[in-house]
Amino acid sequence: MKVCRYSDLLPITVHDSQMLRVCGHRKALRHSGSIRRVWLAFVPMILAATAGWSQCIASESQRIDLPAYKAEQAVAGIIRNFGFGLGGALKLWEEDFQKLHPGIRFDDKLPTSDAAIPALVTGVADLGPDGGEATLTENLSFFEVYGYPVTDITVASGAFDVEGKSNGPVIFVHKDNPITRLTLKQLDGIFGSARTAGMRGFKWSPSDARGADQDIRTWGQLGLTGEWADKPIQTYGHAPSGTARFFQWKVLQNGDKWNPNFREYVETGSKMIADEDRAEQRLGLKYMLKNELANNRYGIAWTVMPQAQGVYGIKVVAIAAREGGVYVMPSKESFQDRSYPLVRSIYIFVNRPPGKPLDPKLREFLRYVLSREGQETVARNGSYLPLTAAVAREQLKKLD
Repeated sequence: MKVCRYSDLLPITVHDSQMLRVCGHRKALRHSGSIRRVWLAFVPMILAATAGWSQCIASESQRIDLPAYKAEQAVAGIIRNFGFGLGGALKLWEEDFQKLHPGIRFDDKLPTSDAAIPALVTGVADLGPDGGEATLTENLSFFEVYGYPVTDITVASGAFDVEGKSNGPVIFVHKDNPITRLTLKQLDGIFGSARTAGMRGFKWSPSDARGADQDIRTWGQLGLTGEWADKPIQTYGHAPSGTARFFQWKVLQNGDKWNPNFREYVETGSKMIADEDRAEQRLGLKYMLKNELANNRYGIAWTVMPQAQGVYGIKVVAIAAREGGVYVMPSKESFQDRSYPLVRSIYIFVNRPPGKPLDPKLREFLRYVLSREGQETVARNGSYLPLTAAVAREQLKKLD
């Protein structure tokens, strides 16, 4: 979404000469008792600017570079969704789709993402909306029942700084650390350990093995000199969770061999904290950043941006997908255009036998979700980020 400048929306009389004259002659106006009248005169202009701001945001949100939805056939019947409501986006998609296909009804059971693939496995769902990646056991259980993998359709991108919306991992170091950028391979060397293989989906892949010679344990191994050269790197991050699974997938090749000094924490207030320890803030990621990393010049942590809000003494590191690639700083823009290498995806899973057409009503609904209108809904809803046109086109191919 384009960021509109407030100055672009102000009336020209306010933006330049009049506003400057009011500010420059505040004292004189105060003595004359007319300042209140002058500022009241600007209220309509300010309200107009506010309206213009809203219109600018709305118009930009509508400029998603995707084709408008056009039904290929009229469909009717019941679509059973079992899983997660995707921050309200699913209901909005359903309501808009029903206006176009009045014969469609939705039977929704949306307790949690953890129910999505199990519901497909047991045959009680047509679609499995899920806020994160499938686990090893979910993939395996589906394959063991049906003999082919579950089909995943990416329907949105994870949020940058909206808390609890499948945020992608961000890398932080102490503010004094000279490091400004790292590759995914270097992150593997820092946070991971030697492994005999990695996982691709649910298959063990020896090609993703790496030796201890690729472990990175001191800052000197990353090119730092002087006092930093021989200092050991202390690593921090999340305890087992969906975010941790994603980090393992993208950085550790789906391996589970961590740096032995890795310290894990959970989100503050997390249900993962044992009842007797609920008041123990030292378990939380806020504590990790504020009291550990901010006071440890030689530490490095990965977490999500909402956990870092209001924490000082740390800085963000740019990431490249590969050596020689472009180093990208995390931001809402780099998450939305997916140039940042650690953006997460939001999925709808479906059971589609290889070589067989998808149920027409499911195909039409997913085509709508991946259309301009469907992605505009994602943008308006604000929980997640809309897909790029390239990603949406890739997902549409899975429906054919």
